[in-house]
Amino acid sequence: MLLYIYLIAITAEAMSGALAAGRRNMDLFGVSLIAFLTALGGGTVRDVMLGNFPIGWTQHPPYIYLTISAGLTTILLARIMHHLHRFFLLLDAMGLIAFTIIGCNVAQGLDYSLPIVVMSGITTGIFGGILRDVLCNRTPQVLRHELYASVSLLVALLYLLLRDLGISENINMLASFVVGLSIRLAAIRWHWSLPVFSYSPERWRS
Repeated sequence: MLLYIYLIAITAEAMSGALAAGRRNMDLFGVSLIAFLTALGGGTVRDVMLGNFPIGWTQHPPYIYLTISAGLTTILLARIMHHLHRFFLLLDAMGLIAFTIIGCNVAQGLDYSLPIVVMSGITTGIFGGILRDVLCNRTPQVLRHELYASVSLLVALLYLLLRDLGISENINMLASFVVGLSIRLAAIRWHWSLPVFSYSPERWRS
């Protein structure tokens, strides 16, 4: 199940990357690159960070074809993409959870300690979006809008706790998805976010 959700997630992320590139008037190469990095960048950064070589997508070339094709297809579907906004938010939330669980599993398989396992999950979940926004010259959305990175943190902690308690993998994943999706969708619906730190030297001197 996790594999199918992963494939859906990287497709959705690639399309979100293509839309961000389109807002910056990038050419076809730029659209393809941003789509690819948005979809697979989190896993790439995770593998480099953990010294996990070869990097995952290098062993699965179809992932490259899928993400680039999704990005280019977005150009053709651009006129109707705004009608699919809510659907993409759902796919993105599912992808965040799937990426987080996969990242935790990779780090655990390499026998890293708990803090590194959690950071591996978060990195896998959010770093593609960070790369997308940085390359498109905007403040990363995952760090300033409704609860997002913190949802990845909560999912990682819940998943690892249930695993430590001996809960079966299927029940663990189901619980992690239900909790993670509920929090993320509620955050979107009611605009939940963490407190914002706003610093202005002029304000503090006044």
